[in-house]
Amino acid sequence: MSRSRRSPSGRPQLVGELIPRYLERQGLSAKVEAASVMPEWEVLVGPGIAAVTTPVRVSDGTLFVAVKTSAWMMELNMMKADLMRRLNAGKRHGRIEHLVFVMAG
Repeated sequence: MSRSRRSPSGRPQLVGELIPRYLERQGLSAKVEAASVMPEWEVLVGPGIAAVTTPVRVSDGTLFVAVKTSAWMMELNMMKADLMRRLNAGKRHGRIEHLVFVMAG
């Protein structure tokens, strides 16, 4: 037994219209937008960096990234400002505030 949601005009609403409003009301839109960097990682940082890194998790605006070698970790720390710009480009909510690199285990 399913109920359909209708707009004030009486027409059914698309799920794509409902989800963003639901997430906003629940206070989840910023978290969802911040987590969007995970599947977009290779596009955002490029294939070279993506080959030696793996985004691990986003927690309270901090993105944790596993790095394969200490040499790459040093390089990425020097590139942190540029990477932050790439990760946050076009984001209204859910911006990554901190980037933490950890050695891959």
